[in-house]
Amino acid sequence: MKLVALPAFADNVIWMLHDGRDAVVVDPGDAAPVAAELDARGLRLGAILVTHHHPDHVGGIAALRARLAGPVWGPAHEDIPEPFVPLAEGDAVDVLGQRFEVLDVPGHTAGHIAYVQAGAAAQPLLFCGDTLFSAGCGRLLEGTAAQMAASLAKLAALPDDTRVCCAHEYTLSNLAFAAAVEPHNAAIEAYTALCQSRRASGQSTLPSKLATEREVNPFLRCRETAVVAAALAQGSRSQHEVDVFAALRDWKNRYR
Repeated sequence: MKLVALPAFADNVIWMLHDGRDAVVVDPGDAAPVAAELDARGLRLGAILVTHHHPDHVGGIAALRARLAGPVWGPAHEDIPEPFVPLAEGDAVDVLGQRFEVLDVPGHTAGHIAYVQAGAAAQPLLFCGDTLFSAGCGRLLEGTAAQMAASLAKLAALPDDTRVCCAHEYTLSNLAFAAAVEPHNAAIEAYTALCQSRRASGQSTLPSKLATEREVNPFLRCRETAVVAAALAQGSRSQHEVDVFAALRDWKNRYR
């Protein structure tokens, strides 16, 4: 099974999983890079997985339907281009002989879902859309801080070696903010150097590993003393995890 990151627009990542014959893609906001990869590898498009309704995640679906041999799956409580199979937490999908369980992860949007590979012996895949980014998280466009904090906690509870396949290459800018939150965090410094090297050589920083995210991502570290102190300095109402998260997210919205 091969995992391919297809760049799209300025910083989107469309994930493709294929077995040399059939492929599934996640959040195809743009049909062109998907079609080009299918043609270059001689693949059949077997399915499309969607995490949420934003145009940069669903905009390519219509153009891909002519070559789609299977279903479009997407969040049950969002407006996804029809026809699609609605999914919510507790559901699962089988693609390319792999089972992916569905998690409800509202916050960025009200009905956002994620897909996590079930039963993998090592390095399970997590397609998390715009909920969790490497060293960051999505903006609260429709949900609440409490919802997003709970969604991130749900993802943070997955195995250490889970591969975090998020939908944007935001890592370096997120790491700059993470360093502002925790200037003495050696893991952030080391990971920044690694990601800078990858980008300088034309490589993606993604997927990241969940174990790494727990060390460098401030939004997964809302109970850490240094992160709590930074949030309080930014006006957090209390040391409660949701208040700390809300203060961090507001700070990140303003951070330049």
